[in-house]
Amino acid sequence: MTFFQANPYLTDLVTRTLQATWEQFPWLGQEDIALTLLVYPPPIPVNTGGALTAAEFWQYPIPGAHYRGDVLMYPASVVKLFYLVACHEWLHSGMLQPDAELERAMRDMIVDSSNDATSLVVDMLTGTTSGPVLPPEPFRTWQYQRNIVNRYFQSLGWPELAHINVNQKTWCDGPYGREQEFVGRDRQNANRLTTDATAKLIHSIVGGVAVSASASQAMMELMERSLDPELLAEDPENQVQGFLGEGLPPGAKLWSKAGLTSWVRHDAAYIELPNHCPYTLVVFIENCTASTNTEVLPFISRQIASGIPTLEGTGVL
Repeated sequence: MTFFQANPYLTDLVTRTLQATWEQFPWLGQEDIALTLLVYPPPIPVNTGGALTAAEFWQYPIPGAHYRGDVLMYPASVVKLFYLVACHEWLHSGMLQPDAELERAMRDMIVDSSNDATSLVVDMLTGTTSGPVLPPEPFRTWQYQRNIVNRYFQSLGWPELAHINVNQKTWCDGPYGREQEFVGRDRQNANRLTTDATAKLIHSIVGGVAVSASASQAMMELMERSLDPELLAEDPENQVQGFLGEGLPPGAKLWSKAGLTSWVRHDAAYIELPNHCPYTLVVFIENCTASTNTEVLPFISRQIASGIPTLEGTGVL
């Protein structure tokens, strides 16, 4: 079972896209990639500023398709979207108080993908800090606190979130001390997400029902990416070039969060094309060659964009 309705047209679009991708990039294995696509035909229930209640929103049937969408993979910086939602939930419920440094960290975590900012966010969400290895009993308490974000997402009751893991900081050089002990020598406790889980989270944000309408709007403002070539040229780490945004046609609008390490290249995006149905596209690729390849995600994005139905041509859905 998936939260979207499997659609034959979109399934064929995903299949054709992947076949073309493997032909274009023969070094990419069939088990290196996962993808989830959601398309929003009229009446479009997303990016409405929260005009729909959560109960109304979740009643809308969403056509979609996926490939290995339920396979757990290391999410890199895409996990920061989950920490962003958790921050807004903590602020909404009073578990955190509004704080200028938290606001700055949330912004830098998403807009610039700052790992330092993410470290503060995780500390404030969980009431933990990094540092030397702890004695067994304090370390058990520390681990319990660090799993509070996992417990929150499990409390939502979404099947897609049942097996994810979102309890680790993101690093430039890697964890040390208690963080290294927590993630495990073989990284067995590393963050894990699926493209289905990530797509559903983005679906809730653009639907205005992640925490609240105002919180969802604030999150979307951080996720919005400029496609202006001059602005992109000024920011070499813009999360557009080399990612899904680069494959979009003129006039497109993009809200996204990319992830990149020495062995993965991911992107998770909500996209609006002129006169076409809006859509959510999440692509995870675990492949060391892909991590340095700036063409594969734009290629996939271009293939998907070319097949998105126009607002007048939604009969295929």
